[in-house]
Amino acid sequence: MSEICFMDAVSMARAIRTRELSVSDVVDAHIAQIERVNPAVNAIVTTTFDVARIQAAAADAALSAGHVPGPLFGLPVAHKDSYLTAGVRTTFGSEAYRDFVPTQDSAVVARQKAAGAITLGKTNLPEFGAGSHTFNAVFGATHNPWRHGLSAGGSSGGSAAALAAGMVALADGSDMGGSLRNPASFCNVVGLRPSMGRVPMSPSAFAFNTQTVGGPMGRTVSDVALLMSVIAGDSPADPLTVNEDGARFAELPEMSCQGMRVAVSPTLGGLPFEPAVLQALGNGVRACEALGCIVDEAEPDFTGADHAFEVFRALAFATTYGPVRAEQGDRLKATVRWNVDLGLSLDGAAVAEAERARTRLFARMQALLQQYDFLIAPVSQVLPFPVDTEYPAAIAGVEMESYIAWMRSCYRITITGHPALSLPCGFTDDGLPVGLQIIGRYRGERELLAFARMLERANPVGRRRPPGL
Repeated sequence: MSEICFMDAVSMARAIRTRELSVSDVVDAHIAQIERVNPAVNAIVTTTFDVARIQAAAADAALSAGHVPGPLFGLPVAHKDSYLTAGVRTTFGSEAYRDFVPTQDSAVVARQKAAGAITLGKTNLPEFGAGSHTFNAVFGATHNPWRHGLSAGGSSGGSAAALAAGMVALADGSDMGGSLRNPASFCNVVGLRPSMGRVPMSPSAFAFNTQTVGGPMGRTVSDVALLMSVIAGDSPADPLTVNEDGARFAELPEMSCQGMRVAVSPTLGGLPFEPAVLQALGNGVRACEALGCIVDEAEPDFTGADHAFEVFRALAFATTYGPVRAEQGDRLKATVRWNVDLGLSLDGAAVAEAERARTRLFARMQALLQQYDFLIAPVSQVLPFPVDTEYPAAIAGVEMESYIAWMRSCYRITITGHPALSLPCGFTDDGLPVGLQIIGRYRGERELLAFARMLERANPVGRRRPPGL
């Protein structure tokens, strides 16, 4: 039954609705896959198998009785351990929350349940999502399914690894500085960072956080669109949400790419990259050209982006985790303490300059994406690195001054506010996956997904599965 675990979610949902597959068979197959491969990968850190089996049997009975299934009916999912799950431990990857059991679901979780998904557990993340490498003192590190001993990325690394290893059909995540895009690139899956407010992030200790967004992950673009159709949409509990029905993502438009103008930015404003990453970018360029796109090199002006992102990130950490830092600082990792303290030390001048820079960066990207339909660039500046390395200290001979500096290729896009998707793009000579970052127009996620699906068809490397699973 292991072949069930690598079906795309759209096909799996259809097979359940037509009763070619029972929900119990689907859930049992995924539980067996988790029990077989998760001990080595460590992607799913809390399991809910007993409840899932009961829910699967009830779902089969409901379908037999004529129940109209929701869009995710019977699909096995797992939730990032930063999303609240009522009655199920939620640790945020922190010793400070090792035994925390919430009484409510995050909106992202509640919407998947309402759509018929069946939760198998929680996925691993770095403490409080700090850093694009998934490890913590509670559960340890998540390994890359493509090569044990290497990072799965982060902070949604457990989500990406679980998908790549066939443990779930769909997974959710969140993204501040690349936390959906980086692990998708490292694990050869698809991750979408939507525009601010597209996916509700309630409840939250920082309801007006403009940097962190929730988003979907899947093994195909259509799978990501399916999950997006469920989790997106207005929510009265989130003051930033967009008043548009998420169901519009359920069906993506077919598009012709002939004559479409695409900008390519190999270095995103002069950043250092490992050569193999830039080599993989060439695959994406060739796929665009094969579809009939007109591709021009165009390096955006990212002046002020790094300072602005680092200020807003520090402010978010101070706002959200400042009380934990004050009460249980000795239980937090050093990089979290540093980021909170940086936020607490900010002055008004720094925040004002960051706001001015963010405004200019948004306007520049808006102007570029009026001239071009999409911007493509690398996702991460490095390949998956050893799992016992906290973060890359240098890239192509350039030293990184902090634990987040190596992710500037993602967070320079974050600060513009535009949606971005990581799409499987190619593999290195020794078999490591590399993703392509596609940036779309503000709130243009539907068109971005449709274009990414065209590239996926032209360059279907996402169909490959990790060896040995």
